[in-house]
Amino acid sequence: MPKRLNNLFSKITSFENLIEASRKSRKGKRYRDSTLVFDLHLEKNLISLQEELKTKKYKPSAYKEFFINDSKKRLITAAPYKDRVVHHALMNILEPIFKKSFIHDSYSCIKGKGTHLAIQRYKSFAKKNEYVLKCDIKKYFHNINHEILYSQIQRKIKCKDSLNLVKLIIDSKFDSCINGLKNGIPIGNLTSQIFANIYLNDFDHFIKEKLGVKYYIRYCDDFVIFHNDKRVLNSIKKLIENYLEDFYLKIHENKSRVYKVSDGVNFLGFRFFRDYTLVNKSTVKRYIKKLDKKYKQYQNKNHELEIVKQSIQSWIGHVKHANSYRLREMILKSYIF
Repeated sequence: MPKRLNNLFSKITSFENLIEASRKSRKGKRYRDSTLVFDLHLEKNLISLQEELKTKKYKPSAYKEFFINDSKKRLITAAPYKDRVVHHALMNILEPIFKKSFIHDSYSCIKGKGTHLAIQRYKSFAKKNEYVLKCDIKKYFHNINHEILYSQIQRKIKCKDSLNLVKLIIDSKFDSCINGLKNGIPIGNLTSQIFANIYLNDFDHFIKEKLGVKYYIRYCDDFVIFHNDKRVLNSIKKLIENYLEDFYLKIHENKSRVYKVSDGVNFLGFRFFRDYTLVNKSTVKRYIKKLDKKYKQYQNKNHELEIVKQSIQSWIGHVKHANSYRLREMILKSYIF
């Protein structure tokens, strides 16, 4: 059994770590009211937060909930700014510890990984195989079990104060309580993104080491497995369903099945074929809606041109991973800046 790490709490609560955590919390939210209010007396607020953590008086505040219409309507639960600073401070110390145990082909919310590397990996695997099992875990964040998640973190962390803070954050919000067991973590929390990877880490190693799968990619609750034999993939699917039951998880039957690679598979907002890639129609529609909004804000002088240009360049950088030249040309010619 690997050595459990102790004496982490002083690192989490150090002023240097809290400064770094506040810097990360500010990213992309610099001009929001909550950020501006906190930063107005930054040093004083961080010293006060540090004291709360050290004296065990810190308690998570009430969450803000709102819906977003992405590929589907989703409830986002967002923590107040002060709590986001705590989340970053905790993850600054814990994430590097757990990252070492993640498999190579887990890509979501891991420094140095991300969507674009997962896309390249998919293309590489697709050229070597005839079939792909594409799976989607049903209501993943909603069904993450607090007790299992906490026990997984305990395997690597011995520091009692750090574990108490972890438990405080895990239990700060839950979606259901069955037989005394709490399930569900907030989609909007930074900690939830890391906890989601920890929760499926055992599953990743089961796929790679117990089942001996060579071609496997996971991005949060979406994963694909490639093989040249369709029957093998159908057998693996049944083993996956049985394994996930112990974690209170189920794959989405309507979205989880074996496809022929050449027929095209939807994954990470793209539709992948063997030799070319398209952007999903739903992804295109969402971006057009977003660009329309930014264009109107620019026309009403609520957005500077540079902000709009950055958004467009970011989108171009993303969809360039598909065969999207004509798509980009068609969309962008409709706007005059």
